[in-house]
Amino acid sequence: MAAIVAMLTDDAWLTMPPMPLEYQGPEAIGHFLSTVAVRGCRRYVLVPTRANGQPAFGCYLRDPRTPILHAYGLLVLTLAGDRISALTRFHDNSCLPRFGLPRSLRGLPSGER
Repeated sequence: MAAIVAMLTDDAWLTMPPMPLEYQGPEAIGHFLSTVAVRGCRRYVLVPTRANGQPAFGCYLRDPRTPILHAYGLLVLTLAGDRISALTRFHDNSCLPRFGLPRSLRGLPSGER
């Protein structure tokens, strides 16, 4: 988590439209990511893609009972030079095929993330 927070600009935003949640600044974003986004034994896999010319990732959540990873939205980064000025998380899985991403994945071999 510290590595992600270190890449944020001082005025970075984390938003999740259409939800009214907004966090600004590395401290607030880091707190959200470390306490809410990764709570419990959640294991995410991020699959790279692009959205409007920006780096983006399909988010997949591991099912602890099967080797299937289920779609869990799209994360789009807005860059300012070599730093991240915004993280926008879309929860609507129906948009994933537009980015060449499947609704589910077979689990990756151990060690791959």
